[in-house]
Amino acid sequence: MPNTSACGATNIDCRSCPKATDNIIIYASHPRGFHLPAHKCEENILIFLLKGEVLVNSNEYAGTTLRAGEFILQAIGSKYEILAMTDVECVCYRFEQPRFFCETRYSYIANEVQPPLIYSPLKIKPEVQYFLDASKSYMTEAKICKELLAFKQKELGFLLGQYYTDYELSMLVHPLSKYTNSFQYFVLKNHNRVKTVEELAKLGGYTTTTFRRIFTSVFHQPVYEWMQERRCEGIMYELQHTDATISEICYKYGFESLPHFSNFCKKKFSASPRNLRTGKNTIPATAQPAHNG
Repeated sequence: MPNTSACGATNIDCRSCPKATDNIIIYASHPRGFHLPAHKCEENILIFLLKGEVLVNSNEYAGTTLRAGEFILQAIGSKYEILAMTDVECVCYRFEQPRFFCETRYSYIANEVQPPLIYSPLKIKPEVQYFLDASKSYMTEAKICKELLAFKQKELGFLLGQYYTDYELSMLVHPLSKYTNSFQYFVLKNHNRVKTVEELAKLGGYTTTTFRRIFTSVFHQPVYEWMQERRCEGIMYELQHTDATISEICYKYGFESLPHFSNFCKKKFSASPRNLRTGKNTIPATAQPAHNG
């Protein structure tokens, strides 16, 4: 019989398939003395230690020894450092949002369940160990079928929800909620202080690529589109509800000249700045500012 893959193709290397995607469930091994310097997480990461001991240093796990059979979470935006005290093996799951975890339970834990004052690693329960052993055996490639990856993500979400209590899961949910909220606060507080996505990313200490990725996962919208919408809202408010001159508004929002500002308003709002200010030719209630411009 021919060697046929699950997707129906014959003798195909799944890593070169159009459905292949970057693997986010990674098996890794490191020698004693391996050191991961302190750095800011660009994604959420669950670290399941299969063998050995590592010393973890972060706000949540200050000077904590993580031992084989335990796991921790480090959330987007948090800082952590790792030192291997012995030869170690681990499975790491990197993700942006816990989308395969029950949203109702996540919300309940975030709002109703108090986390411990001192965080400690969680035990890897037998059902999760089976999952990790399987991941270690056949999910070792850098590229993997995205459908298989989605199944494994969903399976891990189910296992965590099924075999861990609300109190145990609070040590995962609260850091996720905390850093998500702090990122939102940073964006809302600072977006009007900058002119470009690059400037906002730099202000937060992120690379532009990382900032765009985190922003999309938190706000569910590309950052450029979001900033353009806020810019349009701000311009409209200033024109209709403040005494600032049109020139002041023009330069406040980064336009090089009044003609440039006027063209922008005509394109976005179908009216000149002066007519928007006086209420003439205002856009219909059903019209919405465009996202690009």
